[in-house]
Amino acid sequence: MKSKKAIIALVAAIVLLIGGFVVYWELTHGNRQLADFKNRFNYAIIRLPNGETVEGKLTSWLDFDNSDTVQITIGGKTYLTHYMNVCLINE
Repeated sequence: MKSKKAIIALVAAIVLLIGGFVVYWELTHGNRQLADFKNRFNYAIIRLPNGETVEGKLTSWLDFDNSDTVQITIGGKTYLTHYMNVCLINE
């Protein structure tokens, strides 16, 4: 009987720890989620300050906590810009 209670207590503690970690992750990582199925983009269009646009297959993108800045890599070049200048697309 004691081992049953110990197993139940252990399982409850593990569930609470995982739940706490998930809440922490969601609060501190913006749109990057533990299992990120919604925010997968593979194409981007960027408007540059001179009016030119750059578009292409997205190598990587990164947003920053508490910021409207996004870092995008297309074709080996990395661009750091405001979200207002970017369109991320999932084709």
